[in-house]
Amino acid sequence: MTAPREQGLRVIKVGPLGPFANNGYVIIDPESRESLIVDMPHEGERLLEAAQGTRVTRVILTHVHPDHLASYDLIAAATGALVCAHEDETGIPPEKVEGRLTDGEELLLGEERVIVIHTPGHTQGSICLLAGGHLIAGDTLFPGGPGHTDRPEELQQAIRSIVERLYVLPDGTIVHPGHGDDTTIGQSKREYALFASREHPPDLCGDVTWGGS
Repeated sequence: MTAPREQGLRVIKVGPLGPFANNGYVIIDPESRESLIVDMPHEGERLLEAAQGTRVTRVILTHVHPDHLASYDLIAAATGALVCAHEDETGIPPEKVEGRLTDGEELLLGEERVIVIHTPGHTQGSICLLAGGHLIAGDTLFPGGPGHTDRPEELQQAIRSIVERLYVLPDGTIVHPGHGDDTTIGQSKREYALFASREHPPDLCGDVTWGGS
């Protein structure tokens, strides 16, 4: 568990969690003691422990694949907080998503702001959250490549999301993915430049890596 600071916000990474080695996150404003929980994987009690002493105002889903929802009942009941996902995200009963997010929306924690960035590709409603110099990327971007896609058009959509929405951020922005280790925008851009310099088959999709695909 790590707790870097940026512009007054604390971003706590909790993981790996459960059989899929998920990462969950808690974003805390130390002044107001308000927080957001991001994703609800297995071992949700560890996320609740990280949020202890704060008022959880919302639970944000980066997307609704089952491994990111495994602790839904536990966390929703313990916090009583509004559960939110992007307006284009499907695959979850509507009654379980009480708030719908839009691209560019600013989520307030005290006087601090967390910005929603819509990054379709892995799913149509995938989002990232920008908290100061920290990007919680869900399954959109990992060290070495994008998240899994099932169709070539989804991979191209994911690449556009990464290049057009994320690579415009400062190179020093820390990327916190939904699984595994962190990276930075600058490092990811350098890896992607090698991928973009090569020819690729038109049906490329699946578990693509910048260096090996």
